[in-house]
Amino acid sequence: MAADTGFKAGLEDVVANTSEICFLDGKEGRLIFQGYDIHDLVNGGATFEEVVYLLWHGELPSKTELKAFTEKLASERSLPEPVLEMLKRLPKDANAMAVLRTAVSHLGLYDPDDGDESIEANLRKAARLVAKIPTIVTSFERIRQGLEPVAPIPELSAAASFFYQLRGERPSAFEEKAFNTALILHADHELNASTFSARVTAGTLSDMYSAITSAIGTLKGPLHGGANEQVMRMLLEIGEKDQALSWIEEALANKKKIMGFGHRVYRTEDPRATHLRQLSKQAGELAGETKWFEMSQIIEQFVKEKKGLNANVDFYSASTYYAMGIPTHLYTPIFACSRISGWTAHVLEQYRNNRLIRPRAEYVGKVDRKYIPIAER
Repeated sequence: MAADTGFKAGLEDVVANTSEICFLDGKEGRLIFQGYDIHDLVNGGATFEEVVYLLWHGELPSKTELKAFTEKLASERSLPEPVLEMLKRLPKDANAMAVLRTAVSHLGLYDPDDGDESIEANLRKAARLVAKIPTIVTSFERIRQGLEPVAPIPELSAAASFFYQLRGERPSAFEEKAFNTALILHADHELNASTFSARVTAGTLSDMYSAITSAIGTLKGPLHGGANEQVMRMLLEIGEKDQALSWIEEALANKKKIMGFGHRVYRTEDPRATHLRQLSKQAGELAGETKWFEMSQIIEQFVKEKKGLNANVDFYSASTYYAMGIPTHLYTPIFACSRISGWTAHVLEQYRNNRLIRPRAEYVGKVDRKYIPIAER
């Protein structure tokens, strides 16, 4: 008989390590990066590059530091030619997250710091990953459409560069600002499944690229990444605003899972949803098509009233991205374009104070069984 070990399925609320990077206050609905509230960062006009620096170094950069850091990231966006050629050889209908996972693993073979595990080398690797993951995503999307990848322009911000490399033209001021906000909101979220995977891999003292490949593989799972893609598919299935209420009533009556609601940690509104709700409204108004936002509001209100569940980060990011013309199959890769900042921050932190992560399992199988020779079975 197994001893009472205090086992919790899914490790829910189990503290696995200490960290200075990110704090989630589930009761108050707060998300804090290195001491800074996410609302303060977004409303104060922070750039994604500032947040990356903050997550890695624990302090906001000075103007001089930010300029140098932004230029460093911009200079690393181009892919090694062998990686670009590999992308061109992959199946055009391949899953975008599978492509990203494969490409990041391949990318590690061409990192000039491969084999150097010093702090300085790992910071350089982290910078290359933050810079190159969006290029992988946009390049393969163009390749699958029969188009040539677009070379990055160094003077563009991370947010603007994504749109430019995806479309071949610069984004509007709103698109750049909205996408910058989305990148910040998704940058880190404590020990979510993919971040924990990255730390477990780093804990073995495997390299940065192996840790990030583990994280991407974890994010690929539909219970972690992909929820906003499913939200948009739901909205497209509903089709029109006047069908939203009857659709959601029937769906809940049939116990259908509604994506984009509830959270393992937050017991109030996901603070990221607060900003994305407003962005969804603005994006719809600028696109001249507000029905996706309006449908989302109807569904959100009904689910909150009937189930007591709040919208999470995925619910309004779906309609925000859709209004900006981003293909739904890129929603989870976009998550990775942002979360690479947090993943690398956690890997760097794991390396600084490493201990092999090796939990125990509560054994519930049989004991004291006797081997029976094959001739007697």
